[in-house]
Amino acid sequence: MSELASEPFDTAPAPCGRAGERAIGTVPGEADRAQRESALSGPVLAIVGATGAVGSTMLEIIDARPSVPWGEIRLIASPRSAGRVLRVRGEDRTVQALAPEVFDGVDIAMFDVPDEVSAQWAPVAAARGAVAVDNSGAFRMDPDVPLVVPEVNADAVTHRPKGIIANPNCTTLSMMAVMGALHREFDLKELVVASYQAASGAGQVGIDRLYAELAAVAGKQVGVRGGDVAETLAAAGLGAESPFPAPLALNVVPWAGSLKDDGWSSEELKVRNESRKILGIPDLKVSATCVRVPVVTTHALAVHARFAREVAVEDARKVLAAQPTVVLRDDAAAGQWPTPADTVGGDPTWVGRIRQALDFPNTLELFVCGDNLRKGAALNTYEIAETVAAAL
Repeated sequence: MSELASEPFDTAPAPCGRAGERAIGTVPGEADRAQRESALSGPVLAIVGATGAVGSTMLEIIDARPSVPWGEIRLIASPRSAGRVLRVRGEDRTVQALAPEVFDGVDIAMFDVPDEVSAQWAPVAAARGAVAVDNSGAFRMDPDVPLVVPEVNADAVTHRPKGIIANPNCTTLSMMAVMGALHREFDLKELVVASYQAASGAGQVGIDRLYAELAAVAGKQVGVRGGDVAETLAAAGLGAESPFPAPLALNVVPWAGSLKDDGWSSEELKVRNESRKILGIPDLKVSATCVRVPVVTTHALAVHARFAREVAVEDARKVLAAQPTVVLRDDAAAGQWPTPADTVGGDPTWVGRIRQALDFPNTLELFVCGDNLRKGAALNTYEIAETVAAAL
């Protein structure tokens, strides 16, 4: 799900029950009553993976909204989590076990679960009449599944032959609001990107490992000799079970994802392939280098973007300043630019360090930051769901 790992999740369908029995996590009459109420008060939203890392962020986002369009919100997770009670918008809601019948009467089902769970269950939800909005990588490059960033290609939500809409990878998402706005004005042709990806992109295990490494090196004079950071971590009992292929504390690691052909990582190929699909530029030239950095949450990207039309820095600033989900922070003389420490925990994409490339015509250099757990995962998924709901 993006690059973020989630809680373990059973992939086998939960038993539907014999005649006279009810499915685990449901209450007799509850589904019928909810369907009647939703017909009067709004569509029914299901959140699959509600107890995981991104699912929890999703609930925070829903709670923070001044208003929501939903007549009912159903919380769904693995049988292991069924029965838990979570409070959403001031009401206690019981988590239901994932099973086919929990999608009956659901209008939109958001999936915040691993790829293999989405691959199995999103089609089940669609077959039961729901629009599945999936945050995993299972469907992103399926030609019959739109890959959506509402600020860029909201109209794509109406073309969903399989009843499924995909949410992009968090690294790609971190720059899409910015690049989509610039593309509309200046016609994007090439992207060269270096990402600086936070530890939380590797899930809770990544966060825990970074904090443990920082504690191990704190107060020690290390980082002055080759191998001394690794030695310090080993002495503190932090062995090779790390989610990162090298120490992350006091270091940067030029790798994120899994190994693909010709030395590319999966994260780098996602940036290329997903940017083309979201922006609707199938021949867009893209090259990416993905780097893991010792930041807890918020990805950053240094972007080199070439356009077909002439683009002045001031014109680009005006375009970006007009975007409701973008924060322009670009005053180098005053030391004002985006950083993960400023961006984390917020919804907007931050952009700055906008410069005209010295040796490349029609080309901008810029720096972008986006919270990879919010806009990079939960927030964009939720915004897709709201976009669909508005069209129902």
